[in-house]
Amino acid sequence: MNKGELTKAVAAESGLSQSDAGKAVDAVFEAIAGAVKSRQQVAIAGFGTFSAKTRNARTGRNPATGEEIKIPEKTSAAFKPASALKDL
Repeated sequence: MNKGELTKAVAAESGLSQSDAGKAVDAVFEAIAGAVKSRQQVAIAGFGTFSAKTRNARTGRNPATGEEIKIPEKTSAAFKPASALKDL
């Protein structure tokens, strides 16, 4: 399912127009992204938890030359599904 299909499903389920459903879907995604960006956790009961995860800096190797390179610390989004979602 892509974003357009999700918007259609939300419109059909809620009785909203596709335009309004699209705005609602966009607002939910923006709220989740904003919270994760500010390192807050977003927990949706029965669905899962979105959070920011930090990967430590490490030393890597360039596969073409074999030269060691430093890989900096990086923060990325993580999702942990709820057990109710896993059971589906």
